[in-house]
Amino acid sequence: MTRLVLFLTAVLALAGCASPNKPLAPAQAAVADYKYLIGPGDSVNIIVWRNPELSMSVPVRPDGKLTSPLIEDLVAIGKNPTDLARDIEKKLTKFIQDPVVTVIVTTFVGPFSEQIRIVGSATRPSALPYRQNMTVLDAMIAVGGITEFASGNRAVLIRTADSGKQYTLRLRDLLRHGDVSANADLRPGDVIIIPEGFF
Repeated sequence: MTRLVLFLTAVLALAGCASPNKPLAPAQAAVADYKYLIGPGDSVNIIVWRNPELSMSVPVRPDGKLTSPLIEDLVAIGKNPTDLARDIEKKLTKFIQDPVVTVIVTTFVGPFSEQIRIVGSATRPSALPYRQNMTVLDAMIAVGGITEFASGNRAVLIRTADSGKQYTLRLRDLLRHGDVSANADLRPGDVIIIPEGFF
């Protein structure tokens, strides 16, 4: 009976060490022309030149819209700040001749479709706003790394931008052994799943 228990323990340990049938995540994946898109929870500073009474900081509501003086329920989600400024200018032309608007994002959350999600055995599983040239290491620092019982080298990266293609990540090598070759670029919408080890 003891031999059977030891054998099953050894099999489970080997299964935990086995690498999945997924390719390693490509080291280079960042998109050079990435533009930040506004999402619910962002705060934007709207500046209307020569009209301080119309200039203010407003939050983007959970429905993806914002409201400011003379403008009600303008869709902001999924737009970059320049496009949102042009939309505000169009709305303001009813009240002001040739308005000049600048939009500055001051609190970054981003749309849900572009957030990086880290789930499973991370110290603090989270959804993070994507930043240009963000890497797996950046994401792991933001969530406090992996737990003691995480099976980091069996972690999976799901790339929603590539129709859900899956890659293997070597988080334990990266975080515990400092192997920078295990680092990889992230793309908007990536999901990192960190399984727990068997013991």
